[in-house]
Amino acid sequence: MQKVTMFLMFDGKAEEAMNFYTSLIGGSKILSITRYGPNEAGAEGTVKHATFSLNGQELMCIDSSTRHEFTFTPAMSLYVNCETEAEIDHLFEKLSHAGQVFMPLDRYPFSNKLAWIADKFGVSWQLNLAS
Repeated sequence: MQKVTMFLMFDGKAEEAMNFYTSLIGGSKILSITRYGPNEAGAEGTVKHATFSLNGQELMCIDSSTRHEFTFTPAMSLYVNCETEAEIDHLFEKLSHAGQVFMPLDRYPFSNKLAWIADKFGVSWQLNLAS
């Protein structure tokens, strides 16, 4: 079987999201970007296809050339096990800014410290302090 890769579809904000995510998580980088050119289906210069890595976890994304009636859902989220309190606090601050908090950063029966949020792009994240 081939590997399974998360695929994120944005509406014109793919590159901004990739830059934001890779700036927050150590060991991350943009691996490749292909842009729409003139007279192609998408807006010229937007992301036709891109891959990026978040601390070794590869993801793909695009700027959709078609408007859709749907967006991201919290039913699927990126789950991050943070190694320190400083790391989880920093990620929570940055990712929740201009986003939505589903579960505030707190202690829960199943985690010493966890938050569930959607960032400003609508992507859902679960941040957990690894024990």
